Amino acid sequence: RLARFFSTKPSVKPNCPEFSSGPCKKRPGWTPAVLETAALGRSHRSKLGKKKLQEAIDQTREVLGVPSDYKIGIMPASDTGAIEAAMWSMLGAKPVDVLHWESFGKGWLTDVAKQLKLQDVNELTADYGDIPDLKATNPDHDIIFTFNGTTSGVRVPDLDWISDDRTGITFNDATSAVFAMDVDWSKADVTTYSWQKVLGGEGAHGVMILSPRAVERLETYTPDRPLPKIFRLTKGGKLIDGIFKGATINTPSMVCVEDYIDALNWCGEVGGLKGLIARSQANLQVLDDFVTKNEWAGFLAKDPSTRSSTSVCLTLDTTPEKIKKIVSLLEEEGAAYDIGGYRDAPPSLRIWCGATVEKEDVEALCPWIEWAYNEVN
Repeated sequence: RLARFFSTKPSVKPNCPEFSSGPCKKRPGWTPAVLETAALGRSHRSKLGKKKLQEAIDQTREVLGVPSDYKIGIMPASDTGAIEAAMWSMLGAKPVDVLHWESFGKGWLTDVAKQLKLQDVNELTADYGDIPDLKATNPDHDIIFTFNGTTSGVRVPDLDWISDDRTGITFNDATSAVFAMDVDWSKADVTTYSWQKVLGGEGAHGVMILSPRAVERLETYTPDRPLPKIFRLTKGGKLIDGIFKGATINTPSMVCVEDYIDALNWCGEVGGLKGLIARSQANLQVLDDFVTKNEWAGFLAKDPSTRSSTSVCLTLDTTPEKIKKIVSLLEEEGAAYDIGGYRDAPPSLRIWCGATVEKEDVEALCPWIEWAYNEVN
């Protein structure tokens, strides 16, 4: 208690106190000048507009190592729009296993059971901090899961639990995982994300990546429900291939597309996917060291193998009210913005450690967390 009473306010703050889990920090060195080459005032269907959209698709494939026979499309309404379009267009052909251990995965279960009203639905769930038994899934069912639980800081350790001989389709909501975690594309049939997460892009746009198996499902199964235009991926029983060649369903923001292209270019500067993963892992390690040194701090994720390196959630040995005070105090001091735990999660801090966050800023943040904790306790 004496040490806490005489705690000294740190003298060094993070150069960038932006630790929001979405929209996330821009890449290092970003300025509005990177948008000067955007196709402003031009149709997205013009030669220039299509070129920009195709460039975004091609660079996505290169950075993430997406197989050449997989389709990549830019979708409306962020990751939510992308995963919803996939579910509404493809589900119903087989029983469905829905895995969830935090709020967004639970939201997909709600859509499957209460909105689509599918009857043969198997729910596999776990509390915040844990993960369901992944091997309890049925390879003859469609499987929906969140690669990285943004609101719990719990990720799947890998995709080895998905059978190579599956007959169902896997739906991989990877919005806070891609560009910071390795995805085994042979296990992922539908993958969705928003570029406003790990790459620090702008909101409102999603990306959908489809395996040949997913395309086959789209072309051989017609759901018995009406589909709004922004969910339609086929026409006349065939994939609308233009969606995956830059002919988006509706009008995208060419400013956001340009910003995404800039972020993809930056990926090459830091060593591509391996470099991005290494940056995120280094940030996690800083917080791991911090937790080791402070017995009053811990990870919400109980198993280190399922610990997220992007949306890192820390529990503190204090009351929920004092955690809120810590969050407010750090924001008032300009040491950290937007690090309160998600509203549905247990009281905690949620610190974004994706690839655009600098390790030095996470290191500078740690003494401030300790100071704020001592101030309120």
